[in-house]
Amino acid sequence: MNTDQDNQWSASDLEQFAEAGISESEAMRQLKLLREGAPFADVVAAATAEHGIMCISRDEEVGYLELWEQYRQSRNASVLKFVPASGAASRMFKMLFPILESDENTPLTEEQQTFFDHIEDFAFAQGLNETTLRKAWMSVSKLMETGRYKELVELLLTDKGMNYGATPKGMIYFHRYDHERRSAAVEHLVEGAYYIKDRNGNVAIHFTVSPSGLEQFKSHIERYRPKVEDALGVLFDISYSTQSPSTDTIAIDLSGKPFRNEDGSLLLRPGGHGSLIKNLNEQEAEVIFIKNIDNVTPDYLKGNTIRYKKLLGGILLATVNQIKAYLELLDRPRTSRTQLEEMQRFLKEKLCIELNTNEETSDKDLTHMIREKLNRPVRVCGMVKNEGEPGGGPYIVRDADGSTSLQILESSQIDKGNERIRSLWQTNGFFNPVDLVCYTRNYKNEHFDLHSFVNHKSAFLSQKSKEGRELIALEHPGLWNGAMYYWNTLFVEVPADTFTPVKTVLDLLRPEHQPIPMES
Repeated sequence: MNTDQDNQWSASDLEQFAEAGISESEAMRQLKLLREGAPFADVVAAATAEHGIMCISRDEEVGYLELWEQYRQSRNASVLKFVPASGAASRMFKMLFPILESDENTPLTEEQQTFFDHIEDFAFAQGLNETTLRKAWMSVSKLMETGRYKELVELLLTDKGMNYGATPKGMIYFHRYDHERRSAAVEHLVEGAYYIKDRNGNVAIHFTVSPSGLEQFKSHIERYRPKVEDALGVLFDISYSTQSPSTDTIAIDLSGKPFRNEDGSLLLRPGGHGSLIKNLNEQEAEVIFIKNIDNVTPDYLKGNTIRYKKLLGGILLATVNQIKAYLELLDRPRTSRTQLEEMQRFLKEKLCIELNTNEETSDKDLTHMIREKLNRPVRVCGMVKNEGEPGGGPYIVRDADGSTSLQILESSQIDKGNERIRSLWQTNGFFNPVDLVCYTRNYKNEHFDLHSFVNHKSAFLSQKSKEGRELIALEHPGLWNGAMYYWNTLFVEVPADTFTPVKTVLDLLRPEHQPIPMES
């Protein structure tokens, strides 16, 4: 790539960085990464039920569930549910937007026809009908009978009506009940009450929201919070944050120069969900559950989700307790070779961390290596069997120091030109549903600085365009990918019915998002 003006920023560039909170050294790091590219992961094997993924028997469940309940009801419990909720609903309704640009004679696509055929089955149908009666003096069904689909979509997606095209995804009504409708965000309140409520009935939930939708989102939550609190006998402690401008990233053009807007200013783009490691790092809780905003179920299907959340929590606590015991042992004046070998087996068998050692490795060096690996944040990640859903997968990779670790990898991190690795990607039996529980304090109960455990080289690069000009964009390492690369990780099999994402509006027609089936 052409790199003239090499690494030089103008005074206005530096002013732009300062205003966003981006240091010059960070901008230089990004520029270097954009020009050189992100390396592929060194994949050793796919994580499987035989090696890398825990498959918990019913007998084993009991102990883990009891451990979670004991902790949750203890005086020292400190638990938070962290929900990335910054996305707008525009992607959900992507297939409807072309109707706004079409004329009345344009035939509907198969997806569009499915939407209109089942429009009464959506939880937001009642609100849409009220809107059409108020704005068009006509019901939804009458608008469709007269072929006024464009007007109907306008009243659903634009500010002429419900403005769902610009509404935060978490505020979209997902589920219908006999006497209420619930948005995705409200379902997260209900779900959280069942597995993170402490001994005093408090439930702490944190939403990361886009700056433009923050006040709207807050109002929505406050509208429904009292009803959920009264129904479930809880008190919510709800907090919010937005993605910091300091996590924005630069881009380059195809010649390797920083990409600039028409006015000559640098193009700064949102850095992806990996930017939220900053938001996560600011949370005080020691145990933090993470789950995407669109992965919720109606009440009659919540049982398995709640049970497995508690199970993941118990596995996390059991693992953390063992790690703490080992680290306290390493603090003693002398640790025996037998004890070091036990810890080494724990790393290998429990965390899939195989140290790069040989017969000449001294006790002192082995102690240092074990301490460095153990003294890290811990995460337990649910994994579901791969049934064709999009998403990353669980793998064992080799790190720069020669050791191995468990990682969640996305497609762009896989070297498709390597036949062995491509085969592992294509045949992996599990994928990542974003179902995590994390422990973010060390064995001395001090908060880890989570920024210290990011693998910055595992960023995502992609080719985009702006105003007809091609560019290479940069996203920070994903929140559950490279942002947690140097964490200790466990993968646990969870059932597929705990994963019910809504990526398009038609996903709401799936049985798991419809009211409880009536017996015939």
